[in-house]
Amino acid sequence: MRIGVPSEIKTDEYRIAITPAGVRELTSRGHEVLVEAGGGEGSAMSDEQFRAQGARIVPDAEAVFSEAELVLKVKEPQAEEVGLLREGQTLFTYLHLAAELELAHGLMASGARCIAYETVVDSEGRLPLLAPMSEVAGKIATQAGAFMLEKPLGGRGILLGGVPGVAAATVLVIGGGVVGMNAAFIAIGMQADVFTFDRSIDRLRDLEVAFAGRASTVYSSTLAIEEMLPQADLVIGAVLLPGGRAPRVITREQLKLMKPHAVLVDVSIDQGGCFETSRPTTHSDPTYEVDGITHYCVTNMPGAVPITSTYALSNATLPYVIELAERGIDAALEVNAGLRAGLNVQDGEIMHPAVAEALGLSTAGAGAGAVRE
Repeated sequence: MRIGVPSEIKTDEYRIAITPAGVRELTSRGHEVLVEAGGGEGSAMSDEQFRAQGARIVPDAEAVFSEAELVLKVKEPQAEEVGLLREGQTLFTYLHLAAELELAHGLMASGARCIAYETVVDSEGRLPLLAPMSEVAGKIATQAGAFMLEKPLGGRGILLGGVPGVAAATVLVIGGGVVGMNAAFIAIGMQADVFTFDRSIDRLRDLEVAFAGRASTVYSSTLAIEEMLPQADLVIGAVLLPGGRAPRVITREQLKLMKPHAVLVDVSIDQGGCFETSRPTTHSDPTYEVDGITHYCVTNMPGAVPITSTYALSNATLPYVIELAERGIDAALEVNAGLRAGLNVQDGEIMHPAVAEALGLSTAGAGAGAVRE
């Protein structure tokens, strides 16, 4: 199979969808790998490193898309990339379509088959291709929040861990999944007072064990969050409905309960955001203020640490890429139900029910682009 890897062109995105080791695994099996020139530079991977493992370096994205049967990316295709997709081609990347109706329509019109990393599941119903970037994003969320609490950055001017005789900051982590757990671990390590919220009692039990008494767990309800907001210096939103739009957990009205210049970090922003006042930002311009509260809503947080993130992502995706290449796309989707769950767009239609519901579109069988009544 001919597999193409273009450079990422989203603002402040430095990752690439494959490593030289991944190229070696594919070329040793007889597959051809095309890598756009300079695509790995942001992750400290040179063209020569890719070439040494059998990749063919091509000059631009047009060359990648025109030749590749399977296109590997990191982030959702940008407008100019959507125009390069074609019928019969397969795209394998993060899509996060729940809040991207225009992109969804573009992908449907392209005729390409689009498999989303974030909705692939394993045999236990977990999200193996979302997990590594969730781990990175969770850790970055706390680091970024701690930084934004500094006075010159518009924050309250409080040190997350305090010092002897001065209380530590209070951190609320809303969502106890992979993102939330990793955010809490970093906050614990920075010696903050940490409260993690979740609606699953079983998950809260698991977190109690993982945290070993170093953080509090709270059953997540509107009242429980409201009662804690006046104490919060940093709130990290880490809620997820696989494939669907993130639920709102803090409204604009509730911002009035918070301390002036407290910080909100919305890791759910790729799925529409979990705070009513969230809107996408970039690493170059990461924050804005609403009613005196700093918001950090960068849509590609792991892109800030591309060396770590590229290796972590490729380690997770490579077995699936190999399966797609070895079996062929149709056969791989037929035999691997977890991979099939990643199928978001095919034959001009939305295939994933949660994505369709979030977009107000019908799933396959009701006609491409049909609007739900």
